[in-house]
Amino acid sequence: MVVKTQSKGRGVTGLHVGVNNVRRYFPKSISSVELVLDHLQIQCGLKPDFWQGEPEIFDPRLCAWLESRHMHTKLDRASVPLAMIPEGNNSFRLQPVRLPGQIQARPHPAAVA
Repeated sequence: MVVKTQSKGRGVTGLHVGVNNVRRYFPKSISSVELVLDHLQIQCGLKPDFWQGEPEIFDPRLCAWLESRHMHTKLDRASVPLAMIPEGNNSFRLQPVRLPGQIQARPHPAAVA
Protein backbone atom coordinates (compact mmCIF):
# COMPACT_ATOMS: atom_id res chain seq x y z
CA MET A 1 0.00 0.00 0.00
CA VAL A 2 1.13 3.58 -0.56
CA VAL A 3 0.98 5.95 2.41
CA LYS A 4 2.13 9.55 2.76
CA THR A 5 4.12 11.43 5.32
CA GLN A 6 2.12 13.96 7.27
CA SER A 7 3.82 16.89 8.92
CA LYS A 8 2.27 18.91 11.70
CA GLY A 9 5.38 21.08 11.96
CA ARG A 10 9.05 20.36 12.57
CA GLY A 11 9.41 17.50 15.00
CA VAL A 12 5.86 16.18 14.47
CA THR A 13 5.87 14.02 11.36
CA GLY A 14 3.96 10.79 10.96
CA LEU A 15 2.14 8.68 8.41
CA HIS A 16 -1.26 9.23 6.82
CA VAL A 17 -2.38 5.69 6.04
CA GLY A 18 -5.74 6.45 4.42
CA VAL A 19 -9.23 5.23 5.29
CA ASN A 20 -9.33 2.50 2.62
CA ASN A 21 -5.97 1.08 3.73
CA VAL A 22 -7.14 1.03 7.34
CA ARG A 23 -10.24 -0.96 6.39
CA ARG A 24 -8.18 -3.44 4.37
CA TYR A 25 -5.04 -3.97 6.49
CA PHE A 26 -5.81 -3.01 10.10
CA PRO A 27 -8.32 -5.03 12.13
CA LYS A 28 -9.99 -3.02 14.90
CA SER A 29 -8.79 -5.59 17.42
CA ILE A 30 -5.15 -4.42 17.25
CA SER A 31 -3.81 -1.56 19.35
CA SER A 32 -0.35 -1.25 17.75
CA VAL A 33 1.67 -2.08 14.67
CA GLU A 34 5.30 -2.94 14.16
CA LEU A 35 7.15 -0.82 11.62
CA VAL A 36 10.44 -1.91 10.06
CA LEU A 37 12.48 1.19 9.22
CA ASP A 38 15.70 0.15 7.49
CA HIS A 39 17.47 -1.81 10.26
CA LEU A 40 15.15 -0.59 13.05
CA GLN A 41 11.95 -2.21 14.29
CA ILE A 42 9.58 -0.10 16.35
CA GLN A 43 6.12 -0.65 17.74
CA CYS A 44 3.66 2.21 17.31
CA GLY A 45 0.39 2.52 19.18
CA LEU A 46 -2.82 3.18 17.26
CA LYS A 47 -5.34 5.61 18.73
CA PRO A 48 -9.08 4.77 18.60
CA ASP A 49 -9.51 7.62 16.07
CA PHE A 50 -7.33 5.62 13.65
CA TRP A 51 -10.45 3.65 12.64
CA GLN A 52 -12.78 6.65 12.83
CA GLY A 53 -11.58 8.96 10.08
CA GLU A 54 -8.10 9.88 11.38
CA PRO A 55 -5.90 7.14 9.87
CA GLU A 56 -2.59 8.51 11.14
CA ILE A 57 0.38 6.99 12.91
CA PHE A 58 2.55 9.30 15.03
CA ASP A 59 5.48 8.18 17.17
CA PRO A 60 8.65 10.08 18.17
CA ARG A 61 10.95 7.36 16.73
CA LEU A 62 8.99 7.25 13.47
CA CYS A 63 9.14 11.05 13.32
CA ALA A 64 12.92 11.08 13.76
CA TRP A 65 13.38 8.44 11.04
CA LEU A 66 11.02 10.17 8.59
CA GLU A 67 12.61 13.58 9.14
CA SER A 68 16.17 12.29 8.76
CA ARG A 69 15.49 10.03 5.77
CA HIS A 70 12.70 11.67 3.81
CA MET A 71 11.95 15.20 4.97
CA HIS A 72 15.43 16.73 5.30
CA THR A 73 15.39 18.10 1.74
CA LYS A 74 11.76 19.30 1.84
CA LEU A 75 11.64 22.89 3.03
CA ASP A 76 7.90 23.11 2.33
CA ARG A 77 7.18 19.94 4.39
CA ALA A 78 5.22 18.48 1.45
CA SER A 79 4.03 14.88 1.75
CA VAL A 80 6.33 12.11 0.60
CA PRO A 81 4.82 8.83 -0.65
CA LEU A 82 6.15 5.66 0.96
CA ALA A 83 5.43 1.99 0.40
CA MET A 84 4.10 0.24 3.50
CA ILE A 85 4.64 -3.45 2.79
CA PRO A 86 3.07 -6.14 4.99
CA GLU A 87 5.80 -8.22 6.64
CA GLY A 88 3.71 -10.44 8.87
CA ASN A 89 1.03 -10.18 11.51
CA ASN A 90 0.57 -6.43 12.19
CA SER A 91 4.06 -5.72 10.85
CA PHE A 92 4.97 -3.47 7.92
CA ARG A 93 8.19 -2.37 6.20
CA LEU A 94 8.45 1.28 5.13
CA GLN A 95 10.48 2.12 2.07
CA PRO A 96 10.60 4.82 -0.60
CA VAL A 97 8.27 4.44 -3.54
CA ARG A 98 9.08 5.64 -7.02
CA LEU A 99 6.05 7.05 -8.76
CA PRO A 100 5.64 6.94 -12.56
CA GLY A 101 7.63 9.75 -14.16
CA GLN A 102 10.08 10.14 -11.28
CA ILE A 103 13.78 9.86 -11.99
CA GLN A 104 15.72 7.61 -9.67
CA ALA A 105 18.62 9.44 -8.06
CA ARG A 106 22.08 8.12 -8.88
CA PRO A 107 24.38 7.35 -5.97
CA HIS A 108 27.11 9.89 -5.28
CA PRO A 109 30.43 8.60 -6.75
CA ALA A 110 32.14 8.81 -3.34
CA ALA A 111 29.43 6.58 -1.84
CA VAL A 112 30.08 3.86 -4.43
CA ALA A 113 33.84 3.58 -3.78
